[in-house]
Amino acid sequence: VKFNNCAGNKGVRYETNSLDFKVRADGTLYAAHHLQVPSKQLILVVTAWDPQTLGRWEAMVRFLVAEKSQHNGHKPKGRKALPGELVQQQSDTLLPWRQHQSANGLRRQKRDWVIPPINVPENSRGPFPQQLVRIRSDKDKEIHIRYSITGVGADQPPMEVFNIDPVSGRMYVTRPMDREERASYHLRAHAVDMNGNKVENPIDLYIYVIDMNDNRPEFINQVYNGSVDEGSKPGTYVMTVTANDADDGTTANGMVRYRIVTQTPQSPSQNMFTINSETGDIVTVAAGLDREKVQQYIVIVQATDMEGNLNYGLSNTATAIITVTDVNDNPPEFTTSTVRDAGWWNAEQPQKGVRTSVVITRDLTRAGSRSWGGMGLPTTTCTHSHSSFSQPKGPREKIQHFAAIISAVDYEMNRAFMLTVMVSNQAPLASGIQMSFQSTAGVTISVTDVNEAPYFPTNHKLIRLEEGVPTGTVLTTFSAVDPDRFMQQAVRYSKLSDPANWLNINATNGQITTAAVLDRESDYIKNNVYEATFLAADNGIPPASGTGTLQIYLIDINDNAPELLPKEAQICEKPNLNVINITAADADIDPNVGPFVFELPSVPSAVRKNWTITRLNGDYAQLSLRIMYLEAGVYDVPIIVTDSGNPPLYNTSVIKVKVCPCDENGDCTTIGAVAAAGLGTGAIIAILICIIILLTMVLLFVVWMKRREKERHTKQLLIDPEDDVRDNILKYDEEGGGEEDQDYDLSQLQQPETMDHVLNKTPGVRRVDERPIGAEPQYPIRPVIPHPGDIGDFINEGLRAADNDPTAPPYDSLLVFDYEGSGSTAGSVSSLNSSSSGDQDYDYLNDWGPRFKKLADMYGGGEED
Repeated sequence: VKFNNCAGNKGVRYETNSLDFKVRADGTLYAAHHLQVPSKQLILVVTAWDPQTLGRWEAMVRFLVAEKSQHNGHKPKGRKALPGELVQQQSDTLLPWRQHQSANGLRRQKRDWVIPPINVPENSRGPFPQQLVRIRSDKDKEIHIRYSITGVGADQPPMEVFNIDPVSGRMYVTRPMDREERASYHLRAHAVDMNGNKVENPIDLYIYVIDMNDNRPEFINQVYNGSVDEGSKPGTYVMTVTANDADDGTTANGMVRYRIVTQTPQSPSQNMFTINSETGDIVTVAAGLDREKVQQYIVIVQATDMEGNLNYGLSNTATAIITVTDVNDNPPEFTTSTVRDAGWWNAEQPQKGVRTSVVITRDLTRAGSRSWGGMGLPTTTCTHSHSSFSQPKGPREKIQHFAAIISAVDYEMNRAFMLTVMVSNQAPLASGIQMSFQSTAGVTISVTDVNEAPYFPTNHKLIRLEEGVPTGTVLTTFSAVDPDRFMQQAVRYSKLSDPANWLNINATNGQITTAAVLDRESDYIKNNVYEATFLAADNGIPPASGTGTLQIYLIDINDNAPELLPKEAQICEKPNLNVINITAADADIDPNVGPFVFELPSVPSAVRKNWTITRLNGDYAQLSLRIMYLEAGVYDVPIIVTDSGNPPLYNTSVIKVKVCPCDENGDCTTIGAVAAAGLGTGAIIAILICIIILLTMVLLFVVWMKRREKERHTKQLLIDPEDDVRDNILKYDEEGGGEEDQDYDLSQLQQPETMDHVLNKTPGVRRVDERPIGAEPQYPIRPVIPHPGDIGDFINEGLRAADNDPTAPPYDSLLVFDYEGSGSTAGSVSSLNSSSSGDQDYDYLNDWGPRFKKLADMYGGGEED
């Protein structure tokens, strides 16, 4: 066997789990003596361990036992099996079922092997599945055999940690192991034929998880507190710290050792304490503990596994706080035997702890310790039981003890108190101190009358009632008492704190009524209790006031219906793949909550046809498909949830279920997720309505634009529409011009494309009907929207400008009042000549319709026209 510990294998030793075999230092495995191996295969476990690091490594070795020849050294007949083939066939295969053939051909009784344990290291990195071993029966040459394993880790929780190939018999581990979760597994291997009949007896497989050092020691407490008396001898026990390691405690991985890392302060020595490395007990190791010099030590303790090896082990630390306690070596004493109240304020007060007088003692022992001069719990002899003494104040050389009132005093009954006080140690003096352990003194206390605040006899006052009481309900009377019996004072009540503004209080008698409905489920309720604070004030000089707290415990009633959870889910379109776990949330408490009843409504009928609910327990149920297939999409499934209140309340909640195609694992496929993300009928209708509205708006916009374009190209007429003949003249044919029009060119009606023919003419030669070149007069600009009162002025100005225009044509020409654009598609109108062949009958124009009525009136009137 070959081994490498990354350190040159120095000092590594080998051993086996069998006494019949040994391993040399070079890794050679040999038989310790002559032995007979009865089986065809032998399995050994070889262990390599390092005495210095205590590390251990194991490997499994399988031997194949070859059969000896029975005929004087001759090899058996038949095909020779190559060594490589034999190793490849047997190296990872266990034959737990042995069959022996006798000489006469009869089969002996079958004997099963005892399979050695299979070791699997924890936290393996894989890859997974990782093969552990292969098991097979020698009957697989005759029939087809199917292998299986059962037990915890296979078919019992945790499931599928191990699996086996049913055909080849190879056994695998499917994931990393954790020894702290489970240290071993016991499985059984089975071999059956194709019909399920048992071929071999089941065999036991034991799998052990090899521990790795993967857990640090953990201290039970992060901070430990202990104490030790000053002057203690070396070896005095102080405290114990404990750390636990989750690794295997039988190996070095779980063996914890302790040590002290630091000590603060390092006075009088840096090693005042030591710790037992195995038990964690901290004891003193040096003398010289003095509370007056060092009152506390902070010790950092480290716990390391691997038996304390700092190179390979994992460590953790904790803090130990060691307090040096005082011993009683100084008795207390009063500085004076009589104390009067001159110069001190004294008043009748019902509150505890009000200082009224002072006495002075001396005690060099630390104040507050059990060895100190005892004024925390003094032995006092008094003429009245209203006073006590407080804890001391001041330095040890001059300790002040204040007399304090422990109950209300009454000025009218007692104006002064005479007290006798005694001070003593709670613990006896240390041995060797020859002094009295107590001292006495007299104290006189005077009482001064003051205005005392009213107080509520019951504070806090608790009442119980059901939630939901109506507004104006009287809850209780919360009244206060004024301790000043001889003062004629009135007490007035008011609210000091009412977070929800639910209560009212009568200012004179303290009667509490509701101002709103009390709701236990409100955010102002803590643990079913609503708390309000009220103020009681008197009219003394100066005024005094006291507070009282009213606690209202609200008893729950069933006033909240349950709500279904979750609101959305997804499921496969075919049943038996997955289900939806549903539950309910109720703002009420027991008994007005669960168990809940989940049911589907009968209307619409498709709900119960497509879906079904299976009850799991009082709080949970499962929603699944009833039918074999449901088309992918989003479905609103109403579910009625009823609680267990009296009377019960129910609520119909809708859960949005996305039905989608799924893969073999029950997860929605990408295509299925897209297909299931369809819209509902309401959403589709809303989208269609939006599209129709948008198209209508576009159509109206186009119509409006066309109408505006038409209005822009159409000129507003300045004459009556009845006299407008432009739309009534249609060009049907060119009939030629009249006598007056034959000698004139009316091209001035058009905007010439070019002025070359005019500019190239000889100066002085010009046709009378041509537009001369020169400055043109400025015609009045036509307003976009002319005012009716300006029409006459506009026409007169245009006529006056035309009369003075030298460029205007002299005959039947239209005046240019505005630029109409270049070119004309109508061509010249100079060819419209009048007929010279006599009169023509235009009566037929009357038959052409209303568009030719104006033309018929102009030409069809006869001689008189």
